[in-house]
Amino acid sequence: MSRQLLDDTDRALLALLRENARAPTAELARRLKLSRTTVQSRLARLERSRAIAGYTVTAPADEEATLVRAHILITLEPRQSASIEAALRRIPELRTLHSVSGPFDLIAIVAASSIGELDTLIDRIGELEGVERTTSAIVLSTRIQR
Repeated sequence: MSRQLLDDTDRALLALLRENARAPTAELARRLKLSRTTVQSRLARLERSRAIAGYTVTAPADEEATLVRAHILITLEPRQSASIEAALRRIPELRTLHSVSGPFDLIAIVAASSIGELDTLIDRIGELEGVERTTSAIVLSTRIQR
């Protein structure tokens, strides 16, 4: 869904869902001062338009705390984006992949169980055919997470 098609009520509804994706429709309706039926129809429309693309599970805080996370900035050789993306999709430690502008082509956010595993993972990504170079930044702490 294009941002311009979201009205203020849609943005408020999405903000409430970011706080608590499991909030009951009745609570969302009360907080938005709308009927439950209106909120249900907006949710359905936002799901159809992919503004709400799904529901997810996040690891419990204690499990997540044991993982070593890093952002791997990847520079590609020309015309290699599709094959690299396909190869990266097969790496289970990869959490998120962003296509970006600037000196790098992709940013891969990864999580491994140890520094040794992270080192191996970074090497594995760097050795993919079509990867020109990687630069890594290990996450020391998370200050804000929404």
